[in-house]
Amino acid sequence: MRTSSLHRILRLGIMEFRLYLREPSAFFFTLIFPLLLMLLFGSIWGNQPFPEQSFGYIDYSTAAFIGIVMLTAGIMSLPISIASYREKGILRRFMATPLSPVSFLMAEMGAILVITTMGVVLLILTGMIMFDMHFLGNPLEAFIAFLLGCGAMAGLGFIPASLAPSARSGNVIANILYFPMLFLSGAALPQDMLPGALRTASQAFPLTHAIRLLRGIWLGGHLAEHPVEIAVLAGTLFAGAFFAARMFRWD
Repeated sequence: MRTSSLHRILRLGIMEFRLYLREPSAFFFTLIFPLLLMLLFGSIWGNQPFPEQSFGYIDYSTAAFIGIVMLTAGIMSLPISIASYREKGILRRFMATPLSPVSFLMAEMGAILVITTMGVVLLILTGMIMFDMHFLGNPLEAFIAFLLGCGAMAGLGFIPASLAPSARSGNVIANILYFPMLFLSGAALPQDMLPGALRTASQAFPLTHAIRLLRGIWLGGHLAEHPVEIAVLAGTLFAGAFFAARMFRWD
């Protein structure tokens, strides 16, 4: 990719990041809402190590809170934002520029990655300061797991974002994807509380595998122990990217 193309992607990504921070609802549900959940449940359960374990509730649940940040940024914000651009004719103006659909989507994904990283940093700092949170894994492997989770959520979000003709339709599709994953993947509720049929159905959600992978690494596991989770997340990312590259339309 030429330097000029990279420069355009970078400029657009920075612009999208700034616009995101100016949207109160998106800012709240991506950066503040998961933080409030951590503070609420942490104040109830604390972070004392479980019996015969070296980790407590916050240590165990941080992966779920990170999953909410990923889910909100990739599934709720991305499709609605792009569908809104399409409805207002903004994407049609991009069509007249040298920017390709792939470059546009790369810029959007870059902005989502930065925003998600901000949310994760806030969670980790709060957990460390308020609850003496412990990290038992390998930082590099945790970072790779984080990138896979972000990529999978963005890849899934690219599918409705490529087709939704308006912000309203984008919002409907985003909600259809968002709420089942929020409540069934182990993000908002522990999966142990779910009936067996729902636990089985939740295996179809990439967020289930993202949270499982992050939690495994966080608590001292390794990437090599999670081949299924890695395959599902990588497959979701590539499938979504391939679909968007083929089906994305400016108008």
